Amino acid sequence: QVQLVESGGGLVQPGGSLRLSCAASGMIFSIYTMGWYRQAPGKRREWVATITSGGTTNYADSVKGRFTISRDNAKNTVYLQMNSLKPEDTAVYYCSNTVYWGQGTQVTVSS
Repeated sequence: QVQLVESGGGLVQPGGSLRLSCAASGMIFSIYTMGWYRQAPGKRREWVATITSGGTTNYADSVKGRFTISRDNAKNTVYLQMNSLKPEDTAVYYCSNTVYWGQGTQVTVSS
């Protein structure tokens, strides 16, 4: 049974940083492209970043230069380092391999 469990969300002031983690189990993690997505209140879920099995990364324009996606195949974990956070980054953040989804972790950026 595939499980994706996100952690690391919380409340942070504008300009602050958070690091999200997503631990995977029940799948051959290293062969999958993994992605982070987010959904703000009243909005559709949107793509944030992906990392391929080979380590190639891509980012939405809205987070490029501020967020960094990475993976540790030995730990079956994908990360999202978020810097220079803005109030508009407030959302529930999900990780996914496009088939399975985690339960999400709340990120709130507010003073």
